[in-house]
Amino acid sequence: MAARHELEIEISPSGKVEVLVKGAKGKKCMEYVQIFAAMGKVTDQKTTGEYYEPDQSVSLTDSIRNHSSK
Repeated sequence: MAARHELEIEISPSGKVEVLVKGAKGKKCMEYVQIFAAMGKVTDQKTTGEYYEPDQSVSLTDSIRNHSSK
């Protein structure tokens, strides 16, 4: 099951948008930042403790070893 990510979005009366990404470990949260950066100018960016945690992606590799029987 994929990790749950939450976006907390606050829009001030002046139109300033603040987004807090929760649940995205490591640099995964930066993917959400790119989405909002495409919509407008990013004036400030701060990272939380989750940014410094290991990514939750899993990488699997499969190796096959050939053994010669003599």
